[in-house]
Amino acid sequence: MTDQPGRPPEERLPAPVPPSAPAPAERFTAAPSVHRNDLTPERAAKIVRQSANARWVGFIAVTIVSLFVIGYYFYELGLPGGLSEARLGAAVNDVQVVSVERGYNIYQANCAQCHGVSGEGGKGPVLNRQDKLFAHLSPEYIHSMLEVGGRYACGDPNSIMPIWSNTGQPPGPLNYKQVEDVIAFIRATKNETYRVMDPSLFEPVVDPATGEEQTFQGWVDPDWSPEPGATPYPACWQDEFTQASASPGGSGSPAASGSPQASGSETPSGSAPPSGSAEPSGSPAASGGAVVKESALNIAFEVGELSVPADAAFQIEFENKDAGIPHNIDIKDASGGDAFVGEIFSGVDTRTYSVGPLAAGTYTFVCTVHPNMTGTISAGS
Repeated sequence: MTDQPGRPPEERLPAPVPPSAPAPAERFTAAPSVHRNDLTPERAAKIVRQSANARWVGFIAVTIVSLFVIGYYFYELGLPGGLSEARLGAAVNDVQVVSVERGYNIYQANCAQCHGVSGEGGKGPVLNRQDKLFAHLSPEYIHSMLEVGGRYACGDPNSIMPIWSNTGQPPGPLNYKQVEDVIAFIRATKNETYRVMDPSLFEPVVDPATGEEQTFQGWVDPDWSPEPGATPYPACWQDEFTQASASPGGSGSPAASGSPQASGSETPSGSAPPSGSAEPSGSPAASGGAVVKESALNIAFEVGELSVPADAAFQIEFENKDAGIPHNIDIKDASGGDAFVGEIFSGVDTRTYSVGPLAAGTYTFVCTVHPNMTGTISAGS
């Protein structure tokens, strides 16, 4: 309450505060004993030195942090002028190397049986040709091929190339990472050396004979480029052999993009047909020439060893039993040159090749499309 009726105003609440006496001076003055700890000159100098030391410690700490930040910046982004590689770039390169090495194992386990261990071809087309790798076998194209299958290349619904990606219809056996690894292997460059890794442990495979790690190199030559005006590699690999078969002279050997065909594949104007021309099955052959038979099945020559007379023209009746797969006979001399190149044709079909005289000796013959197919011809009296 602030008021009490019946009492004089000066006695009503709140009661007036009585005047206070001034505080004694001793209240604001330290006791004499306290003055014993006043700063001496020596103590003041010591405090100054400690303050200076603290500033030096702070300066050194800031310097160390600044140097660490600068060093970490260049560690992440690399030194100027390419003196060092950025951490992220090095990590990406390491991941790419691992992807190529894993892709090598996947390719050898699933693809080499048709396309060859080194991409040289077999039941399937060649993969390691530079003109093909330059503009045809792009990562996008390979991915589509693995997802859709062989019908993507030539529109052939009966292609033996299956669907490999598990996103295809029907799903294949490879997941998206394995597909990326296969593409990384096919697109790996020749100027890099990679290790062959054990598929189960992913440890380097050591050659027991030499004690050294087994290695391999990519297929893509980064310095290769087609000659001006060179014909691009056809979208359908079978078209290459169709074009070659339709060329003058009938030779079916595939030449490098922009380069001339193999010897014997062209007939100069006014000159006689080359000894490597192929006769259609059932057409007349060179009179008096011996006839030998050869056949191809499952990407291999069935006979393998042929004998013909030396210094006399002869014929080779060649039957291609591999349905839809192109073959031919290419006879090599001792220097590895072409003594005869026959027409490339797809099976099942037969061609009769008319071959010019061969000097006495032993010759090797191969399939131009599948160099792993080999045989020998012995020319004797």
